[in-house]
Amino acid sequence: MMKFPPKTRIQDPFNCISKNSPELLGQYLELFSPVDRKGRYLPFDEITYRIPKGLDEDLVWSVIKSSREKQLKKLIVIGEPVQACHYYSTPTIQKAISETDRNTTTASLEWMCNKIGEEKHLEYLLNDLIEDEAISSSQLEGAATTTKIAKDMLKRKRKPRTPDEKMILGNFKMMQLSWQNRHKDLSVDLILELHKVGVEDIDNDHYYPGVLRNTDNVEVVDADGNTVHTPPPAEGLEQRLINLAEWTNQDHGDIDSDKYLHPLLKAISLHFAIGYEHPFRDGNGRVARALFYWYMFKNDFSAFRYISISLLLKSAPVKYGKSYLYTETDDMDLTYFLDYQSHIILRAIGNFKNSYKKSLQEESEFNKWLWESGLYGKLNEKQKTVFQVAKSKRALSFTAMNVKDNLNCSYNTAATVLNGLVDLGLFEKKKLGREWVFSIRGHDKIIELWKN
Repeated sequence: MMKFPPKTRIQDPFNCISKNSPELLGQYLELFSPVDRKGRYLPFDEITYRIPKGLDEDLVWSVIKSSREKQLKKLIVIGEPVQACHYYSTPTIQKAISETDRNTTTASLEWMCNKIGEEKHLEYLLNDLIEDEAISSSQLEGAATTTKIAKDMLKRKRKPRTPDEKMILGNFKMMQLSWQNRHKDLSVDLILELHKVGVEDIDNDHYYPGVLRNTDNVEVVDADGNTVHTPPPAEGLEQRLINLAEWTNQDHGDIDSDKYLHPLLKAISLHFAIGYEHPFRDGNGRVARALFYWYMFKNDFSAFRYISISLLLKSAPVKYGKSYLYTETDDMDLTYFLDYQSHIILRAIGNFKNSYKKSLQEESEFNKWLWESGLYGKLNEKQKTVFQVAKSKRALSFTAMNVKDNLNCSYNTAATVLNGLVDLGLFEKKKLGREWVFSIRGHDKIIELWKN
């Protein structure tokens, strides 16, 4: 059971300690810091069982809160009645900002692509990761469809068969819409459009796609059915979203200004604000996460197309929910939510980097094998050209007609080039309608065929 902080606290804890327990003053002074010795910004719930023996719980909390209040910065105003959210820049938040700047900009993504050999189409880099956020975000909301089936649906572009598959397809479309609208300012219309695209035709009588809630009979409950959040009233909701959009569209990028905010902090704050306001009957979490991505895309952090936060959030949904609660029950201290999301983002960027390194290593090892096996030497110049294009994923499928046009050769020569690649075990082919379509085999499959 989560333990909430007291509604009132001792305003001058050190005066109280000096009067009543002066011999313990040194121990209390050691706790006068926003974070503990490990750099953790702990909530009251976790502080209570870490209190040194002999110290008073309320005094300890008051000492820590006094330290935090001196360093909190105003971030965003939300809700009704209006509440100001503040934050402290924890070590984890600072690390997440640094990793985001170093590894997720469009420039860094292009550099990664060039290293792998992918120069023209960024969307083919680590292709599976594009779908992970849409699938995981849906699974976080309860979709039971397996990841394998979901990926198959998205890759083959087949129609969804179940409400869960519709949810995943909706999330995928919502992520695509976030990318397509990355150059636009935020507006209520964009928020409504994201919701409509994300939930339409799943259960319209339940979701009301693209329509703001107009009643207050909406609650957020935990796994046991207990109410953990009652959203602000529906009255004034549209105006509050207009205010949120205005704040989002403000320029906070001047590093010499005391109003400077890193885009990552604004994106996470936008995520929180939508979850807190709960503007729709259902689907709020999906819209909140989509808007996080939209803002990162807008600020040129293109690699977030391949970085899934929901993949990690769904592994610990209780912690995700608690990060909202810790903020709401502690004077709207947004540090808890920012810090938790920063933990998730650090891990997600780490996964992304590992996938890139793995791809780079596999590409290097495969190229070495191609040369040492003598297979590459068996290719003529036209086959080498087609094979290199396929290997770098600048094209995923080939026909004799498009090879004829690209290599400026006869149809028969193009067909011979492609069939020769099939004979060597590098390509496979299948008939679609009246046409043969060729594609490269996986590296492992090529090596396996040649070993046998």
